[in-house]
Amino acid sequence: MAEARAPRGAPLTYAAAGVDIAAGEEAVRRIRPIVAATARPEVIGGIGGFGGAFALPASYRHPVLVASADGVGTKLALATATGRLGTIGVDLVAMCVDDLVCQGAEPLFFLDYQLWGHLEPGSVATVMAGIAAGCRQAGCAVLGGELAEHPGQLPEGEMDLAGFAVGVVERERLLGVPGGTAPVEGDAIVGLHSGGLRSNGYSLVRAALLGRAGRRLEEEAWPGAGFSLADELLRPSLIYSPAVLALLASFDVHAVAHITGGGLPGNVPRVLPEGLDAVLDVGAWPRPKIFSLVQAAGEVSDEEMERTFNLGLGMVVMVPSPQAEPAVELLSQQGVAASVVGRVVAGHGRCHLRRG
Repeated sequence: MAEARAPRGAPLTYAAAGVDIAAGEEAVRRIRPIVAATARPEVIGGIGGFGGAFALPASYRHPVLVASADGVGTKLALATATGRLGTIGVDLVAMCVDDLVCQGAEPLFFLDYQLWGHLEPGSVATVMAGIAAGCRQAGCAVLGGELAEHPGQLPEGEMDLAGFAVGVVERERLLGVPGGTAPVEGDAIVGLHSGGLRSNGYSLVRAALLGRAGRRLEEEAWPGAGFSLADELLRPSLIYSPAVLALLASFDVHAVAHITGGGLPGNVPRVLPEGLDAVLDVGAWPRPKIFSLVQAAGEVSDEEMERTFNLGLGMVVMVPSPQAEPAVELLSQQGVAASVVGRVVAGHGRCHLRRG
């Protein structure tokens, strides 16, 4: 790893070592109004302190805090390669807040960690604008974060990104914990459509499309698409938490599963109690074209596709069967397309994808 060198005999400074404090201060100046635009009434103070302060909402009688942390994986490599950093922050927020709602929690606040090889204030502000847009969609505040420049660790133009979210739920409405609400045999499974890849499986996507198939990001995604491959691969993740919170307020939701790394077979069983299986009917929901494109380019098996990608369902919820169609209708009113995609049956804690 090459180290920064100051001219011989010159006093060594932090800037000569590769860290520009002034650029960091300028980046903070630019993002301050972006962060302020996400504030909720419970936020105490603003950014710039050693920690963010947030008062628990007074409407909760027995509040339980739920926390999550995540990143966006190698989707970030495509964003930096194309210089298109405007929506990667939305992906980051989605990956965190949609984990919280699986426990029934309302997202309250969000913190980010940005690590840059060379810190450029305009790029930081662009990423932060995406994070703020995601937080506004989710109804949570940007409470703080960390901005770091690590010359020599990352090359110029490269970055890494992580997010941290905290939400709250009433103790008696907590999902996915021992003694809490759980699915029962006969429950219907409602799948929330993803529209595409969201933020998982990108190492395989890049290997199949850009590597083996030799595709170029500026090419049309597929004949007649009307947009580029980069447009498709950088499509921002849908944020489901507001729609799911609306479901939780109106229906007897027994479980919620966020479909990320591991796909449906890896994530649906996380909310199944012992003695139950989930059976999903492949074909009950639309499968976005990007998945068949990747599968054909990489000659990827069905099993590998299933355990890597969401295959068109970014989240599933389990409700009593009579409530399934009304739940789909409510989701539609919230702007989220959904379908009844399966059922909870007796079994051994597995998720089965049924064809034909």
